[in-house]
Amino acid sequence: MYAVTLYTLAPGQAERIGSVYPRHRAYLDAFQAATADILLIGPFSELDGGPGSMAVFRSRAAAERFCADDPFVREGIVGEVQVRDWNALDFTLSA
Repeated sequence: MYAVTLYTLAPGQAERIGSVYPRHRAYLDAFQAATADILLIGPFSELDGGPGSMAVFRSRAAAERFCADDPFVREGIVGEVQVRDWNALDFTLSA
């Protein structure tokens, strides 16, 4: 089973994203280098209602570890964090 995290931007924090992003990116890179637990990560499109982001992790434990120390969470950029278990369908498409 995988885990999905959903981040929702805290009110009034959009202008701070750029200043915190370098610390978030450094943390993300170090976490992934140490664990390889992040499968996908990124922000939602503004066309899809942004701002916010989603990530897919190998396990709930990995997702919770990541969120606990993410500078976006610790420094208040993220207002709400959801960690949800995800039963992904495992299949291969053939041409």
